[in-house]
Amino acid sequence: MSALLKPLSRLLLPILLLLGGCSPAGFAVGVAASGGVAASSEKGFVTAVDDVGIRAGLNDRFFQRDLALFGDVSFAVEEGRVLLTGNVPTPADEVEAVRLAWQPEGVREVINELNVRDESSLVDQARDRWIATRLRADMMLDREISAVNYSVEVLNGRVFLLGIARNQGELERIKAYARQIPYVRGIVSHVRLLDAPA
Repeated sequence: MSALLKPLSRLLLPILLLLGGCSPAGFAVGVAASGGVAASSEKGFVTAVDDVGIRAGLNDRFFQRDLALFGDVSFAVEEGRVLLTGNVPTPADEVEAVRLAWQPEGVREVINELNVRDESSLVDQARDRWIATRLRADMMLDREISAVNYSVEVLNGRVFLLGIARNQGELERIKAYARQIPYVRGIVSHVRLLDAPA
């Protein structure tokens, strides 16, 4: 892959997945786009395709079950590991979100980082989106970091990382970027090292 196409494919994948939605055609676009990124990802093509399938299954189940829950819960998927973040109104909603997260075929772990009570204002939510966008940009611009290997979620100023670090130094670089961003209140890492067992 040329030096120009590699960063471009990293930028286009999330856009294609969002535009594709949950339709079969959208899923096919997402899988095809994953192929280009998977070539440079540590997890490989098959795992990338499996993760896209899990994400499509999560979207479908949450959407069919409860639109409010679908809007309240965000999820990232890496190597069959599902990270749940967001604010849900009741403990019953939290239990239901975890139950739904285990349903798609291929899910190996569900990491529950849900808040049961909504503590965030519109300003907090906008700030969280800004933090996530800035951290993702810092990661993509750093040649020492393979940003395609990570998912970033931010909730109430807490940064949640999920993915595969090629080495401890790469993970520490990401954490250092996160610490420099104003309003970050903490970093929670669910990242595994490449040479650690999956």
